[in-house]
Amino acid sequence: MIVTIHQPEYLPYIGFFQRLARADVFVILDDVGYQKNGFINRNKIKTERGEKWITVPVIGRSPNLKINEVLIDNSKNWGASQWGSIVSVYSGAPHFKEYSGFFKKTFEKKWEKICDLDIYLIENISKFLDFSFKIIKSSDLKSKGRGTERLIGICKELEADNYLSGPGTDKGHKVEKEIFEKEGIGVEIKGFSNPKYSQEFKEQGFLPYMSVIDLLFNEGENSVRIIKEV
Repeated sequence: MIVTIHQPEYLPYIGFFQRLARADVFVILDDVGYQKNGFINRNKIKTERGEKWITVPVIGRSPNLKINEVLIDNSKNWGASQWGSIVSVYSGAPHFKEYSGFFKKTFEKKWEKICDLDIYLIENISKFLDFSFKIIKSSDLKSKGRGTERLIGICKELEADNYLSGPGTDKGHKVEKEIFEKEGIGVEIKGFSNPKYSQEFKEQGFLPYMSVIDLLFNEGENSVRIIKEV
């Protein structure tokens, strides 16, 4: 059994979904400290002027708050604004209409917590990609601790054979891999090289590390092949 573990992200990039494509279980780290200026409440889309951040406003971004405690600031009409930005950029994309209904309804719904919105989007985008894995929140598990100790504890609790890790420093991965293997858990490190695909606004050139919606709207069902071939 392959387990991958990561914090929830908002409309994640392709590399995030490459790991989900190979995992049997995805553990969402929802009970760790919220990271300001990360990807928990924002991501990037491509526009005619280059990349643009789309952000869900949140209340209380202190690292003392756990991710699953952070509330969305619904005093701002962020849903309509967010959907408007996406429509203005992608309405002319080849496969926009295939997915627009889902995203429009998602942005019309009132969400209380950023974690819940992230998980909902990850689950449903994965369904569009025909990925099959089980989602478990770390807050629902018994394993405690920090860093590698926590990751190993989660893997052992779930009786994982292998831990699928994302890209990181060579030194950090070497140490981490040795610790995992001492506990009888194999480690696979999934690097990332952004595959090129058709994008809007070709005069901008290809822009890597965009939200996965950039791929979906432009490539449709072909997105699965692009994600899995790297």
